[in-house]
Amino acid sequence: MASRPGQLALNGLYLFAFLIVTLLAPIRAAAAPYAAMVMDARTGEVLHSRNADTRLHPASLTKMMTLYIAFQAIERGEITLDTEVRISRNAASEPPSKLGVRAGQTIRLRYLLRAAAVKSANDAATAIGEAISGSEEAFATRMNRTARAMGMRNTTFHNAHGLTQSGHLSTARDMSVLGRHVIYDFPQYYNLFSRRTADAGIATVRHTNRRWLDAYEGGDGIKTGYTRAAGFNLVASAQRGQERIIVTVFGGSSTTARNARVTELMDMGFNRAPSRATIRRPNPPAAMLTSAPATQSRSTQRRSGLVSRSLRPVARPLPTAPVAEILVAAAEEPAVDNVLNDAINAALVEAMAEPEVAPETVVVEAPAETALQPTTSTLIARDTPAVTPHLRPASLQTTTVAAVEAPATAPPAAVVADAGPEVVTRISTSGGRHWGVNVGRYNSRYDAERVLLRVALNEMSTLDGALRRVVQRSGGFDANFMGLSREGADLACRRLQARGTTCFMIGSEG
Repeated sequence: MASRPGQLALNGLYLFAFLIVTLLAPIRAAAAPYAAMVMDARTGEVLHSRNADTRLHPASLTKMMTLYIAFQAIERGEITLDTEVRISRNAASEPPSKLGVRAGQTIRLRYLLRAAAVKSANDAATAIGEAISGSEEAFATRMNRTARAMGMRNTTFHNAHGLTQSGHLSTARDMSVLGRHVIYDFPQYYNLFSRRTADAGIATVRHTNRRWLDAYEGGDGIKTGYTRAAGFNLVASAQRGQERIIVTVFGGSSTTARNARVTELMDMGFNRAPSRATIRRPNPPAAMLTSAPATQSRSTQRRSGLVSRSLRPVARPLPTAPVAEILVAAAEEPAVDNVLNDAINAALVEAMAEPEVAPETVVVEAPAETALQPTTSTLIARDTPAVTPHLRPASLQTTTVAAVEAPATAPPAAVVADAGPEVVTRISTSGGRHWGVNVGRYNSRYDAERVLLRVALNEMSTLDGALRRVVQRSGGFDANFMGLSREGADLACRRLQARGTTCFMIGSEG
């Protein structure tokens, strides 16, 4: 028979085991539900999903919509990056993570955007919403309206930061859709989501997902989120060459476990996605296509609210003579490196063989009851002869191209006001050439330079004067064209994407 002290010790052990089981069981039962989606960002095709339509707590993934609407408001002239935002008591009192702004303090919008995107600052997110819509409630209404326009059918927002609130819910599918819009609708601001650190005015902030960004090749965004109710969430994106994948995970048990799962799903996405695919940009929400406020520049004139149709690029006729007859070696030229010479010749052949893409135009229906008079800011498109590519300077030529005279064309017929839909474009209002375009990240500098050369030859008209620049990153070599105006960079990207070439704008804003 056991002694009394021994019996007491045994009973204590049983009691301890019972308490452990009793206390841990609710924690396990209360673990956040898991959901995931893998999407080919170029096409929107779903490559994998699990519980993708289950409504869950998004946590700070919410800030993607807050920032999206801020970008939208900037583009529409409602607010600027340098607008001084006065911080309310409501914004200053938000719990961490936060920037640390004080009630009554003023700070530029650009610093709030950086704090919300990089540090996931709740006070910054609330201040952004109040600055744009006047109150957090009004901003939430705009968030929900924009979500519906994007097709986010199972999402409801009640605040700008994502802290747990009854009814504030979303899904892995909806957040993947939102991430895709952030990438393609506002490429000029997308670099915010990959900055490891950023100057937020009153402090330097560090990225909440820098570990995964540093570890995963091609990783460049987008947003983390965590609350007890949500678990560890992440919408991630990565680009390798022409491929871009978006992965969304809800309900991770820890940062490490979440990042490991995202890496696994990202690898799955790159394995399943086709190496080449035509980019199908998501349709911007209708709110982006409505007329801008009356304060916008008079040099931009909008005819009506929605785009009725977009003309497909027109292919340029192929040369009548074989390419082999057009490319003739220049005997007088000095010898050059054989590898570079072969690359130039291959790029020239490809440039001559591929059809030229006409500039993208938008057809807009004018209101039936009004006739808009042509102004200096409205251009009426007319039929024009095909554009002949410019010859390379003599000092750089390694081949010569036989000039073919274009047939004479009759003057274009006059365009009358009621002759049907009018093709309207905008005159550039930006004199700065501080923008550029990125056409992919490659494993070697040679590959990046070869792609830049090929693209430059294909797009001589839109990339004329642009500087080819290869930038070495941790994940490879970025192929960039720099020194463009904003309108020029946007046009170049649209033309390249029409050819199936991955492209996004890069600039100094933000």
